[in-house]
Amino acid sequence: MTSNTRFWPTFVARTAFGVAATSATLLAFTALAAAQTPAQNKAAVVARFDAWKAGTGSPFDLLADKASWTIEGNSVASKRYATKEDFLREVIRPFNARMSLGIKPDVRSITAEADRVVILFDAVGTARDGAPYVNSYAWFFRMKNGRVVEANAFFDAVAFNDLSARVPPVE
Repeated sequence: MTSNTRFWPTFVARTAFGVAATSATLLAFTALAAAQTPAQNKAAVVARFDAWKAGTGSPFDLLADKASWTIEGNSVASKRYATKEDFLREVIRPFNARMSLGIKPDVRSITAEADRVVILFDAVGTARDGAPYVNSYAWFFRMKNGRVVEANAFFDAVAFNDLSARVPPVE
């Protein structure tokens, strides 16, 4: 009986430790599996920009619902938008409603490192008044699980402000 009484406490302790270690390892691998590599983040952004250029998609499809988007600088739209919907409602939909031919990107470079992706691109479209809209952009994305969770955007505020003042959005 004495050896049996020593066996069970040791067995239970080792089993509990083994279960805890296995659980911790599985949780760590699950978190790693959900994380995206820089190459995967870049590929996701490239695919969305290719779809945008082809007229079959939008880079904004990458935005998580709670993604923040900050327009830097001094444009009429410069501020932080707390959610995807805020940004689409206050900036993108009114912008698109001013265009007769939406802008198409010409990507100069896309760079990815850790959870960050930086896109430098030019875009050209036609406003509803027939004038061309030409601008250059630098977008900085922070990605999580293949989605943009934070974005900072730089662009020519003069061109954007001119369009906003010159062409009212169509309802």
